[in-house]
Amino acid sequence: MKKALIAATAAVLLSGSVYALAANPAPAGAPPAPPAEKQERWKPSPADRAALTDARIAALKTGLTLTPDQEKLWPAVETALRDVAKDAAARRQQMAQQMRSAGDTPDAIARLRFQADMMTQRAADLTKIADAAQPLYQTLNDGQKHRLQILLREEFRPYGGPQGKGPHGKGPQGPQRG
Repeated sequence: MKKALIAATAAVLLSGSVYALAANPAPAGAPPAPPAEKQERWKPSPADRAALTDARIAALKTGLTLTPDQEKLWPAVETALRDVAKDAAARRQQMAQQMRSAGDTPDAIARLRFQADMMTQRAADLTKIADAAQPLYQTLNDGQKHRLQILLREEFRPYGGPQGKGPHGKGPQGPQRG
């Protein structure tokens, strides 16, 4: 329990510090940042992704405050979450390979088909999680169910970015109102 709490706290602190650094401008007198085209985007390593997956799973379990009977149902959920994380890593690698092989002139239709395949695989992964979590979910009290909704909303935000918004505060249908 103590390890899970530490892992959850670390995950929250890490994600909060990223947003804080992105939101705060450089201090006065600091050298200007290089132009955007020269900055390399940070890409998490497989070890980074594994650590973040562990932290998210620990945060979810800690947030639910499972009873001893519910703890017995948790391993199936955790296994599904870890399997889905592995599937997502394989999809990212496949996407990177496809981007490299497409070169400078990607075929728009091929890209659409590839994205559709990725979405189908993602849908299957979400179904896998739902199937594994259903027995546990049926034992949760109302407070646990509410916390689960909040925790899953954070985990499965569409379109990336804070509040599920794209890079300019717009989702798929334009500006989102909060």
